[in-house]
Amino acid sequence: MKKRLLSALLLALGLCLAGVGTGPVPASARSGAVLAYAAWAPNTWYAVGTRVTYNGTDYECIQAHTSLTGWEPPIVPALWKPLAGGGGDTTAPSVPAGLRVTGTTSGSVSLAWNASTDDVGVTGYQVYRGSQLVTTVAGTTYTDGGLASGTTYTYTVRARDAAGNVSAASSAVSATTGAGTGTPGQPGAPSVTGSTDTSISLSWTASGGTVTGYRVYEGTTQRAQVTGTTATIGSLGVCTTHTYTVRAYNSAGESAASAAVTGTTTGCSSGGALPRHILTGYWHNFVNPAVELKLSQVPRDYDVVAIAFGEATTTPGQVRFALDPGLSTAVGGYTEAQFKTDVQALRQRGQKVILSVGGEAGHVQVAGSAAATAFANSVYSIMQTYGFDGVDIDLENGLNATYMAQALRELRAKAGSGLIIMMAPQTIDMQSTGMEYFKLALSVKDILTVVNMQYYNSGAMLGCDQRVYSQGSVDFMTALACIQLENGLRPDQVGLGLPAGPGAAGGGVVSPATVTNALNCLARRTNCGSFVPSRTYPDIRGAMTWSINWDASNNWNFSRTVKPFLATLP
Repeated sequence: MKKRLLSALLLALGLCLAGVGTGPVPASARSGAVLAYAAWAPNTWYAVGTRVTYNGTDYECIQAHTSLTGWEPPIVPALWKPLAGGGGDTTAPSVPAGLRVTGTTSGSVSLAWNASTDDVGVTGYQVYRGSQLVTTVAGTTYTDGGLASGTTYTYTVRARDAAGNVSAASSAVSATTGAGTGTPGQPGAPSVTGSTDTSISLSWTASGGTVTGYRVYEGTTQRAQVTGTTATIGSLGVCTTHTYTVRAYNSAGESAASAAVTGTTTGCSSGGALPRHILTGYWHNFVNPAVELKLSQVPRDYDVVAIAFGEATTTPGQVRFALDPGLSTAVGGYTEAQFKTDVQALRQRGQKVILSVGGEAGHVQVAGSAAATAFANSVYSIMQTYGFDGVDIDLENGLNATYMAQALRELRAKAGSGLIIMMAPQTIDMQSTGMEYFKLALSVKDILTVVNMQYYNSGAMLGCDQRVYSQGSVDFMTALACIQLENGLRPDQVGLGLPAGPGAAGGGVVSPATVTNALNCLARRTNCGSFVPSRTYPDIRGAMTWSINWDASNNWNFSRTVKPFLATLP
């Protein structure tokens, strides 16, 4: 999103979500020919681990997707990671032998098999129920639960190696679950079907076997007991988050717990005293072709000013911040004391000042509990030092939703309910709820202020109607915002992030009027393009721009257009 000294061309290639994968197994590790992978092609479904060749370089898929023209592997590192060398190991592992049934209940089948005989590089085994891939396990046993009683199931197993090669299927085995004896099968994963200020409603898929009823648990505490597959848990606090599991029961006992689901009661208010609709802008703590500014030169139009950026130290998770000497020189001298005074001056006139962590070149990594604590402690210390009101998560090199959520909750515990928490994911990061950024946003929804997704430097993307839209249009903004609005985020937690004008980004630069049209479409269903949302979102939070400095370079056209418009929204 935000560059320092890199060109606009590199900005256009800025999908920087880091992938994690395993390199190819050398051919010497086992017998077999070394062949080239299939050529990458558009309009093709690619599963995680699939390997392709593009322009002489091998790539491995790190996020499942349907390819599109403009999403070639070197352009979208969020989807593909390059592999060292050319060609790939395509020798499949040997077929697992000895698949057998080791036990059954009324709702489960237990299996075991022998390891692949040439298991060098084998990383796991895929278990199929009929033609359906059920799971991939590291060992050679698996229990398939949540099955219907008195039903026959057929299984096969395939070995998968580190290079992504999958063996042929093993010989099939069949097993029949018990007919109504024993404890019930595991219920299906519950989902949150509604919430109020004091209640959360759930539903789930029925268990197999004989079922008397279902019990809903929060941790080890039973919260509800019902005979059907829905429940409402009441007497909860306003804007509180709760995690539930469900167990089926009968006279023989309880089933295994379902997968967990987390829900939040309504009535949330986070981020201190902010207007109903806000304009957020980034302030450069570095020198690039945009206009350099002291913080005191930021106009009042910006409700939130994000200081770009806090950076990584050698300690995992730890963040540091200091005024850039190059910037100080460029503006004719700027001391830390003057900067701190300017922060307080903005706050006194009603603006919020937050620290943005990461950026395109930032590599802050929070991948464990210790790193999460280091992040919370260091960011809180910076907030105390400079008087910042919160934090913006702008990590464009990947994040771990679990540990970043821990970090933000620890920071919230230190800073209190006035803490502003913003996020600036790239478009690819919010294409589905399975993406780490989206998971993070949903997991901290109760304390999250707003997600200002970057609607630029992305190429074409899918909207919530599964149609492809090109950046730089009202449809692109509204159809992609719809994904967030219809998949768990409140409208007041969704903002539109756009470049402030020419020079600010390599792609997706639009006129400020296009931004206001998109906001009008979402809030009122007027000024839309071909995509018209199914309902209005009058609480849509507002807009973000990269950046205040680029806005200054373009005669303040963005803020002078968008800020007055926000005051007209419902």
